[in-house]
Amino acid sequence: MATEGPVEGAERARPGAAGLPVFGRLIDNIERVILGKHEAVEKVVATVAARGHVLVEDLPGVGKTILARALALSVQGRYRRVQCTPDLLPSDVTGVSVYDPKESKFNFRPGPVFTNVLLVDEVNRATPRTQAAFLEAMEERQVSVDGTAYGVPMPFVVIATQNPVEMAGTFPLPEAQLDRFMMRVSIGYPDDETEVEMMRAQRETHPLRDLKPVMDAEHLMTAQNAVRKVFVHESLRRYVQQLVAETRRHPHAAFGASPRGGLFLVRAAQALAAIRRSAFVTPDHVKALAQTVLAHRVHVKPHSRVQGMDGSRVIEEVLRKVEVPVDYEPR
Repeated sequence: MATEGPVEGAERARPGAAGLPVFGRLIDNIERVILGKHEAVEKVVATVAARGHVLVEDLPGVGKTILARALALSVQGRYRRVQCTPDLLPSDVTGVSVYDPKESKFNFRPGPVFTNVLLVDEVNRATPRTQAAFLEAMEERQVSVDGTAYGVPMPFVVIATQNPVEMAGTFPLPEAQLDRFMMRVSIGYPDDETEVEMMRAQRETHPLRDLKPVMDAEHLMTAQNAVRKVFVHESLRRYVQQLVAETRRHPHAAFGASPRGGLFLVRAAQALAAIRRSAFVTPDHVKALAQTVLAHRVHVKPHSRVQGMDGSRVIEEVLRKVEVPVDYEPR
């Protein structure tokens, strides 16, 4: 099922030349609800800044849906929520053509995918056929129904939450769909003091009820355009390419990261540089996001999984192996 919620009262904010303070305000706003998880929140906002989509994967009850809702509420514009279940149909996502007897023709009724921020809750509880309904919208920003392509509103961000595959009643996401997500983020359990603070903050009402937007869709697009202009030295592009290439040559990898993974890593590093008020991308920005962007794109061999090897360990070894450039500042 899909639900829609209005968002009102956004502050008008313009990105500055020496960084994008609007994304800092977005992070601060989300952290009013998600306590003690700055790194995860920063990565999610970096994904949005880079025009990507994010998969939030973790155990039930750690705040995956709350994080996605907080982001949606912080950006003024239309947002929809789809709760995935095994009986959810592709047409429930994309929309359907309905025959109008008065006009003697079919009229298209858009589904929840036609929005600015789409929260797909527990995406791996939907069947593979329904999961595939999101692919075209995520990559091409359009939906094809009955031979006609319909563009989705811009900006368009998919925030999907997922329980671990080992949980009962789930369908693993295929590699093709995983590759569409710029980042896979894990939240994890809070520390002791943060958990007590959560109980205190939600004593009477949930903080989400008081969360206000800090930007609107127009300003988000303006800031996203500015992110693409953050300087990236040629040596860093080659560094990213070598990281991606090494994932394909790793002895434990059945196949490594795709070229899309390299593109996403560069764009995500640009976004992180902008969020941290840097005029150019550094190797630290790339290394900070390499795991989040590349690990879910690496498929290890069956016998390697038995030995405890996974995509994250492959990326760790690749980061240690590839030489880090020392000349990356603009001249």
